[in-house]
Amino acid sequence: MSEKWTTDNIPNLTEKVFIVTGANSGIGFEAAKEFARNGAYTILACRNMDKAAAARNTIIGEIPNAQVETIRLDLADLGSVHEFAETFLAKYDRLNVLVNNAGIMWAPYGTTKDGFESQFGTNHLGHFALTGLLLERLLTTPGSRIVNVSSSAHRSGHMDFENLMFEGGEGYGRHTAYGRSKLANLLFTYELQRKFDAIRSDCMALAAHPGVSDTDLDRYIQEFWYFRLLRPLFGWMIQSAAMGALPTLRAATDPGAKGGEYYGPDGFMESRGYPVVVESDNASHDQSDAATLWNVSEELTGVHYDWSTEEDSA
Repeated sequence: MSEKWTTDNIPNLTEKVFIVTGANSGIGFEAAKEFARNGAYTILACRNMDKAAAARNTIIGEIPNAQVETIRLDLADLGSVHEFAETFLAKYDRLNVLVNNAGIMWAPYGTTKDGFESQFGTNHLGHFALTGLLLERLLTTPGSRIVNVSSSAHRSGHMDFENLMFEGGEGYGRHTAYGRSKLANLLFTYELQRKFDAIRSDCMALAAHPGVSDTDLDRYIQEFWYFRLLRPLFGWMIQSAAMGALPTLRAATDPGAKGGEYYGPDGFMESRGYPVVVESDNASHDQSDAATLWNVSEELTGVHYDWSTEEDSA
């Protein structure tokens, strides 16, 4: 085994079922491709089905025996989240890994179909609802995992429950809102793991961040002239999407990973490099904020986590 964790370290995933949200491009696409390469039945959960089909065709072209399916999922629409869950639950009796990867970054102020601030609604609430709706499969699949993709930008996040979603644009800043959504990803991860521990489940909740990677997540940032001007100067910090996917891949597949761990690159300021366990900031470990966020998320989405299973009642 190499000193640096790479895709060569991914174990055989045959017979396992993986879901990757936002799998049509970037980190999600690279992760989904490697899951499929190693035998997993991989579901590309994407909003744009044309792009999802193109991603599937690319994977099949490179890996002819890959088992890849596309199912529509729009995280900015709770109705779509419910439809996805219903489709999946009707077809699959197990879910080994759920990778909550999709997201938007630095978007101008806007709201989702359900009236949530777009970055918080897509990056956190959509995934919170999806995870809750798929919980029954996760609880009955031995050793299942949820991997929430966060960001080093969580360090700029602050939870303000008096104005959680910048109502009407009040106090809204693109970076501020993005940081809050990414902090929420980590608060959710750690609280979910505490709940698994409380019921002595072997399910694991983990998080990962890709460092500074070359994906289309920065499409809104490119609107700013100074970003276009400075990007060439900082190009040395930017790594490929394939490298950026490694923390997600390790969190999802490393047999030695533990619930509650957070993976990121080992290089300069966690901007690039190979995946290792990294530390998130103190705010992400605030258990009071985590509990409040959980309760608010259930209220807003209407998705209340059911910790019982059919096996419990049998």
